[in-house]
Amino acid sequence: MSEGIHTGFDEQKYPYINRGLEGIVAFSTTKSFIDGQKGELIYSGYLIDTLAENATFEEVCFLLWNDRLPNAEELEDLKKLLIEQRELPQTVLNYIQSADKDAEPMAVLRTAVSMLADSDDTKGKFDDALFEGQAIAITAKIPSIIAAFDRARKGEDIVAPLKEGSTAFNFLYMLNGEKPGKQAEKTMDLCLILHAEHGMNASTFTARTICATQSDMYSAITGAIGALKGPLHGGANTAVMNTLLKLQEQGDDADAVEFTKKRLANKEKISGFGHRVYKTFDPRARLLQNMSKDLSEETGHQKLYEWSMDMLETMKSEKDIDPNVDFFSATVYYSIGIQPDLFTCIFTMSRVSGWTGHFIEQAANNRLVRPRALYVGEKHLDWVPVEER
Repeated sequence: MSEGIHTGFDEQKYPYINRGLEGIVAFSTTKSFIDGQKGELIYSGYLIDTLAENATFEEVCFLLWNDRLPNAEELEDLKKLLIEQRELPQTVLNYIQSADKDAEPMAVLRTAVSMLADSDDTKGKFDDALFEGQAIAITAKIPSIIAAFDRARKGEDIVAPLKEGSTAFNFLYMLNGEKPGKQAEKTMDLCLILHAEHGMNASTFTARTICATQSDMYSAITGAIGALKGPLHGGANTAVMNTLLKLQEQGDDADAVEFTKKRLANKEKISGFGHRVYKTFDPRARLLQNMSKDLSEETGHQKLYEWSMDMLETMKSEKDIDPNVDFFSATVYYSIGIQPDLFTCIFTMSRVSGWTGHFIEQAANNRLVRPRALYVGEKHLDWVPVEER
């Protein structure tokens, strides 16, 4: 059935409910395709492996916004526009500097992104001629917000964005106060590519639902950030890192196999494993696994990688469950000096390209999202006066 066509049904006899909307097709899209059986992920026609090997994050942004790769001139124009939009409004900087130093970074990011609408000349107008410009502005400013808050909470001076360099290069510069090396930039860029888009997940569904009301893009992205903040969605990579750090507290002799088996025996959730869609190894996890191995050796975090592999093999043998993208991204981020509570913010920095792409797509063929709920309560109860209740 094509999108927009619907048939009537008797809601009194509606026979079932799909918890979590599992298997329900709500939208059509050209942004990404996931083959859970084969373990394939495609962005607008291109396998993630192809993009990981050849593309930059900026090219992926253009692809998700336009359903095609840019030519050389278009890519340069996009890079310039992203650079021009990096600077934050003073009101947002004031908020970041006054925010509680112990605040959750994702909570600060959510509020700061919402505030960006106030200083946007378009005032968030719902007009397809403005959407890509708004997407560029939000995508450019989110890295600046993350880096600014991390420095402010540490009592360090906020670093102004560069007028040059890639999104990955500038972010690491603003975060650490020094220009990163080529390997660090390449690693960051690859992480951004791998997290950019992933079908109709909770945050993307949220963004499209808000768009469907013809609300502005800033509202949609703020809502998506709120959805991603949850530990069952974007917060999983932080949980993975916290698990590895618990092992680290036990010293180099920590037994990751026994640790994993004990948690399984206690019916505890082990983050970073299993996926609602993939029935095999997450293709993004494979790419990150190789990166994690190389980085751990370069940065002296070999034990983190070794424990990760022990956990992976134990989960496979005990539960026949493969890792997802969060499992190895945790070690990668930690190895390049990013604190665990920023991991979901980095996820946001990447996924905003997909969210905005979906917003543009939804707006082009819009219909208000209005699902039904299966009523399971009582009916026609008799009224009881308050004195008799």
